Amino acid sequence: MLKKGYFHYFFIAIFIFSLASCSKFRKIEKSQDWQVKYDAAINYYENKDYYRSSILFEQILPIVRGLPEGEKVQLYYAYAHYYQEFYLLAAHHFKVFYETYGRSEFAQEARYMQAYSLYANSPAYNLDQTSSIEAVIAMQNFMNKYPNSKFREDAAKVINDIQVKLEEKAYANAKQYYKLEYFKASIVAFESFANDYPDSEYNEEIAFLKFMAQFRLAEKSVSSKQLERYRVANQFYLQFLDDYPNSEYLKEADKRYGSSLEKVNQLAKK
Repeated sequence: MLKKGYFHYFFIAIFIFSLASCSKFRKIEKSQDWQVKYDAAINYYENKDYYRSSILFEQILPIVRGLPEGEKVQLYYAYAHYYQEFYLLAAHHFKVFYETYGRSEFAQEARYMQAYSLYANSPAYNLDQTSSIEAVIAMQNFMNKYPNSKFREDAAKVINDIQVKLEEKAYANAKQYYKLEYFKASIVAFESFANDYPDSEYNEEIAFLKFMAQFRLAEKSVSSKQLERYRVANQFYLQFLDDYPNSEYLKEADKRYGSSLEKVNQLAKK
C-alpha cells in the first residue's frame, strides 16, 4: 500500500510540474520581448528540448537576422530540426545559414550538415532515391569546396554508402524487369548497370542474366526476328564466357547456349 501511494503522489507531482512547465513556456511564447524568447530558446536547446526551442527560434528569427544573435539562432534552428529528425527542413535551414553567413566559422559545418541531412533523409534502397542523389551531389560539392575539411573522411563514407544504396537499387530494378519478363527493358538495364558500376560484385550475375534475357527474348519472338535475336544471344554468351570462364552460372549458360546454336542452325537453313 505504501509503494502504491508513493507512486500515486509521484505521478501527481510529475503532472503538476508538466503543467507548470507548459504554463511557463506559453508565457514566454506570448512575450513581446525577443530577448526573453532568445534566452529561453537557448536554454531549451541546451537542455535538448528541441521542440520548444525551435518554436521560439522561429518566432525571433526575422527579428535577429541582422543582429549579432542572428547567426547563432539560424544555426541552432537548423540543428533543432535535425535533432527532431525533420531532415529536409534541417537541410533547408543549414543551406540558408551558409548562404547568409558565408564568412562564419560555422559555414563549412553548415554546408556539411546540409548534405548530411539529405543523406539522413535517404530511404531504403528499394524506395525512391531522389534524396540520395541530392545528398551525393551536395556532399561532393562540399568536398570540392573544402578538400582538406575535418569532415572529409565522414563525407567520403556518406558518398560511398549512398553509392552502394544506388547500386542495390539499380540491381534490384534490372532484375525486376527480368522477373516480369520485360526482356528488352531488362537487357538495357543490365547494360546500364554494368556501365555505371564496372566494379560491382553483381556484374557476373548481370552478364549471365543479360544473356538469358536475350535468349528468352528470342524464344518469345515472332519467327522473322528469331534468327537475329538468337545470334545476339550467342554473342552475349561468348562475352560472358570470356569475362567469367569459371562462373557458377556457366553450367546453365552452356545449356542455353547449346539450344541457341541449334536454333540458329535450324533458322539459317530456312
